[in-house]
Amino acid sequence: MTYLALAILCSVTVSVFLKLARSQQIQIEQSIAMNYVVASTLTWFLLSPKLESLKTDETSIALFSALGVLLPVVFIFMSNAVRYAGIVKSDAAQRLALFIPILASFTIFGEVLTSTRAVGLALAFAALLCLVFKSNSGRSASAQGTKAQLVTSLLAVWLGYGVIDILLKQVAKTGSSTGTNLFAAFVLSGVIIFTYLLIKRTRWTLRSLLAGVVLGALNFGNIWFYIRAHQLYSTNPTLVFAGMNIGVITLGTLVGAYAFREKISRINAIGIVLAIAAIVWLFYGVQILASIA
Repeated sequence: MTYLALAILCSVTVSVFLKLARSQQIQIEQSIAMNYVVASTLTWFLLSPKLESLKTDETSIALFSALGVLLPVVFIFMSNAVRYAGIVKSDAAQRLALFIPILASFTIFGEVLTSTRAVGLALAFAALLCLVFKSNSGRSASAQGTKAQLVTSLLAVWLGYGVIDILLKQVAKTGSSTGTNLFAAFVLSGVIIFTYLLIKRTRWTLRSLLAGVVLGALNFGNIWFYIRAHQLYSTNPTLVFAGMNIGVITLGTLVGAYAFREKISRINAIGIVLAIAAIVWLFYGVQILASIA
């Protein structure tokens, strides 16, 4: 559970960083680009990737290529979603992507849907829906764009993050090649987003690039700890998928309330209670039932 907790902590810290960056004249796209440089460097020195293995491993090439393309592209999808639909709906679309990897757990990864896991999932999805609920159902005042742009951008975020979760699980299954696949994915992501920014003729700022160093360290920790959690609970991907998503949004909600004075509704509060119950049940449900029996 330690790796999953660290992944959640890193992920929420990234969100806090991005929130603070907007008020510090930091260009997020530039920070994201530098983030991949730092993540690649950390992977190289800490995980010792063996690049020669990529020459003959077609599965790894397909895997890191897909991940390397999706990581920066989904970031662009997310920025468009925030523009067209607002932050609230975009964040909800990202979290509700949990449906996709959960479905993959039983169709791709061969997990068996036991009654204990079914209860845990029911609690998880109920918690998720309560946590993403906002009393103001209208679009954010900052949102702009047509209905088609709104729907398309949210669908892209939902699908993109769901597929990335599945790909990270597949990276976790590569064992000794995990570091190699991560390194190649980070490098490819960096090349893509730097190319994108050069085409846009962005004006680079030192502040944004330095912020990217911090972001890169946090992002590397987030992805690496998440992969290690998948490796530790290799026979129970549902636990990691659900635990990560509801853990991030629960901690994020609490941080938002206490650090940024964001309002928590009664439904959100119920969601926090359900989320804690879901995580406890997913980890210890079998033991709880055994003790009762």
